[in-house]
Amino acid sequence: MEEGTSNSRMERYSKLNKDSWFGQFRCGSNPWMARYVYGLLFLLATLLAWAVRDYGRFALIEFKKLKDCKGGEDCMGTEGVLRVSLGCFLFYFVMFISTVGTSKLHDARESWHSGWWFAKMLLMIVLTVLPFLVPSYVVQIYGEISHFGAGVFLLIQLISIISFITWLNECCQSDKYAEKCHIQMMLLATTAYVVCILGIIMMYIWYAPDASCLLNIFFITWTLVLLQLMTSVSLHEKVNAGFLTPGFMGLYVVFLCWSAIRSEPPEGKCMQKTEDANKSDWLTVISFVVGVLAMVIATFSTGIDSKCFQFKKKETESEDDVPYGFGFFHLVFATGAMYFAMLLIGWNTHVHTMQKFTIDIGWTSTWVRIVNEWLAVCLYLWMLVAPVIWKSRQTGELSV
Repeated sequence: MEEGTSNSRMERYSKLNKDSWFGQFRCGSNPWMARYVYGLLFLLATLLAWAVRDYGRFALIEFKKLKDCKGGEDCMGTEGVLRVSLGCFLFYFVMFISTVGTSKLHDARESWHSGWWFAKMLLMIVLTVLPFLVPSYVVQIYGEISHFGAGVFLLIQLISIISFITWLNECCQSDKYAEKCHIQMMLLATTAYVVCILGIIMMYIWYAPDASCLLNIFFITWTLVLLQLMTSVSLHEKVNAGFLTPGFMGLYVVFLCWSAIRSEPPEGKCMQKTEDANKSDWLTVISFVVGVLAMVIATFSTGIDSKCFQFKKKETESEDDVPYGFGFFHLVFATGAMYFAMLLIGWNTHVHTMQKFTIDIGWTSTWVRIVNEWLAVCLYLWMLVAPVIWKSRQTGELSV
């Protein structure tokens, strides 16, 4: 979106807000700023779930008063994370139901999305407390559903990332920027490949110190094979997508491989050898903070990228069109609530305790990351090959 269009749209929004009946009774916010508030609320919910997991035992005395907590045991630990996640999910799902289909800035639902913060804060507090009053079996059912919801979130995030990389490549290859950005494109692509190769080498050194680490060797080697496959297909004469997109996808794939191996339980002998120099508490805390922030940022960036999921693109945009899909935005955060629950409990709803300041640890987490990596490559290759296949079929039909 160009800056001039954005400014004119915000001026139009301000006028509509001032003249509307709803504008007299809501906080002075707007859809651009509202998304940051929702992101902050999501971060607070994530930190609350972590606090309940790691420090909830100090609140056991108070929770003994709740009959469904069985002395506090069922309201802390894994179930405590799921209860906070359930409250966060309910809040964003209510917001999804109440804002889906909003298309214009003067719509009353836009007013609800961008304002009424006191009412929404109260709503979120109520929905966060409510899950601590429900029976344990309800939370367990939600935990099982969360596996599916977290998978949906990963799929949405994956499509968003691939769409962004594809858009970046098309932008750089357009007639407007092709000549001006040629050197920059080659520099970016070269840097991406260098980082990928260095990452793979470092993973061999850190996570495959000897031949007995067969699983890690397989993960890393297969990642290298996938990088070569993406590059070969991208450079094929019928595809001709260049070096930039496979280079950026390579960064994402290498990151997923590293995340998968890092998620392996610490009792594994290969992990013990690689983590001997990394046992300090401060590094564990930093890793946790980075993991939480990365998850929140990924949820936020995916939520505002609704346009890549539209089946029918708008040729022109009106000044009073909403800047992003409100319903999609809240749906991503709702599935993100399930996702952060799975990260904090290692995708295992039956585990009762986890080590402090850990996130996404366990064999289930490892295989989720690996499958996500392989799925990412498959989707990327399909996005490269599908237009060629479609064009060939059309040519064949015309020739017949």
